[in-house]
Amino acid sequence: MAKEIISYFQENWQLPPELQYKIFYTVVAVLILVLLKVVALKIVFNRSQEVKERYFWKNSVNNTYYFLLLVFLFNIWVEQVESLATLVGLVGAGLVIALQAPVMNIAGWIFIVIRKPFDVGDRIEINGVAGDVIDIRFFQFTINEIGNWVAADQSTGRIIHIPNGEIFKSTQANYDQGFSHVWDELSLRVTFDSDWKKAKQLCEKIVNEHAEELSFSAKRKLLEASKKFMIFYSNLTPYVYTSVEDYGIKLTMRYLTLPKKRRVAQHEIWEDILETFQKYDNIHYAYPSQRIYFDSQTELGKHDGNKKN
Repeated sequence: MAKEIISYFQENWQLPPELQYKIFYTVVAVLILVLLKVVALKIVFNRSQEVKERYFWKNSVNNTYYFLLLVFLFNIWVEQVESLATLVGLVGAGLVIALQAPVMNIAGWIFIVIRKPFDVGDRIEINGVAGDVIDIRFFQFTINEIGNWVAADQSTGRIIHIPNGEIFKSTQANYDQGFSHVWDELSLRVTFDSDWKKAKQLCEKIVNEHAEELSFSAKRKLLEASKKFMIFYSNLTPYVYTSVEDYGIKLTMRYLTLPKKRRVAQHEIWEDILETFQKYDNIHYAYPSQRIYFDSQTELGKHDGNKKN
């Protein structure tokens, strides 16, 4: 059958026999690899129901497919080379000059796969853009953006594609890797004539109710992270700090929370504070204000002088 196909190309397309064989073997190689790829993906999807695991195996199958395709095409189209080092050098120099950005992106992909500065599902920030990583490919990775015009660490609905080479140029922040928790702070101010000690006690009680269980789980995560990174905290329990500002006493609540639950935690803590402080008449919120005092004696003297005249 192969000879019949080659004869057809030779009669109708007037191609040299050598080129016909290369085209034929290329088509056969592509068809076989595509078939193997489809079968492999079908097996993966049938055996695994977890989204993250499916994504991992799908990417592995795709990467293997592209690698084998390059190997086969190289063997089919590239004839014997006297010096492999010369070929690699020439090709490498050409790629660096002509395809600098794509080569850097592939190098970035290799770095991401091997070093793993982040993985799918991690919340990261790079070059001022924050979001959850939802895809990693040869030339770019994709994040589901958070923040921006949304006044919290929640999704904006935008999908942002970032070149892999960007990891060599910009600092990356990973919210999930290592410790898996982040420190968050909430501040409020009470007037100088308020019972600030009582207000502080109430804040300590509220923040401990919302963060006590989280701090316990954070200890286990911290022990795991300390095996890989030099991370050390002497105290993981919530704390309320006191300071004085121009217009009141500032109480700052510091506590641990999960990155993706930061806004929910703030919401619950603030609602408890508002409901609790309403029950106390000796606790008042402080805010920038101005007071104007009138000296009654001075005003009276002015009026008397006007009458004499």
